[in-house]
Amino acid sequence: MNTTSQATSTYADQQILQDSLICEKHMTDSYNLYAGECVNEQLRTTMLDILNDVHTIQSKIFSTMQSNGWYQVEPAEQQKIQQARQKFQAS
Repeated sequence: MNTTSQATSTYADQQILQDSLICEKHMTDSYNLYAGECVNEQLRTTMLDILNDVHTIQSKIFSTMQSNGWYQVEPAEQQKIQQARQKFQAS
């Protein structure tokens, strides 16, 4: 495979994973809403099982993107963490 084809393939892989991650985020929102508003306990359990599966898939996609350098997360500043901790401990 030549360099141009490799770059195109990598870009296509990155785009596919970005689209997949966006879809998984929307699906978790939807299943969470459905599970919270189920009247039938068996249906609620099924929705929660599916929600767990979708979270697992989302996590795998995120990890793959991060390991390839396609999703960078900056660590939080220690001072901001401490401020948030103090804020919520006071509540």
